[in-house]
Amino acid sequence: MIKRKKRLEAEENLRRKILDMLQPKQTKFRKYHRGKMRGLSTRASTLNNGDYGLKAIGPGWVSARQIESARRAITGYLKRGGQVWIRIFPDKPVTARAAETRMGGGKGAIDQWVAVVKRGRIMYEIGDVSDEMAREALRRASHKLAVPTKIVSRRDEL
Repeated sequence: MIKRKKRLEAEENLRRKILDMLQPKQTKFRKYHRGKMRGLSTRASTLNNGDYGLKAIGPGWVSARQIESARRAITGYLKRGGQVWIRIFPDKPVTARAAETRMGGGKGAIDQWVAVVKRGRIMYEIGDVSDEMAREALRRASHKLAVPTKIVSRRDEL
């Protein structure tokens, strides 16, 4: 009983540590405006490291939890084989007010961290695995994300 409790505590601490990793150590300002997501992504629009990638075909915010969930889906399917590169980082704070709060009192507290993803952005890359393994892993990861995606390969780009 005690061993199980300690193991659960260790897993919870690891989860917390991973989610803390997916947020910046410091930012210039505590809170940001919502911003626009118009246009195409000029950064990270081609494959750099791996042979297969997950590309956004629509704009949106991807939260730190979604990024971590998709990463787990990929590594779980690949059974720790191959290499995975995450090309997005949640550096934008999103605030939220408590439910049923009256107007006024300023902007709400930071609720989550998100990565702003524009159309054409490569979010994940996979290398050193077979074609079908990579495509299935990326398909599973795409179900965890809040933006429409497509799977691209280095062969398709040539």
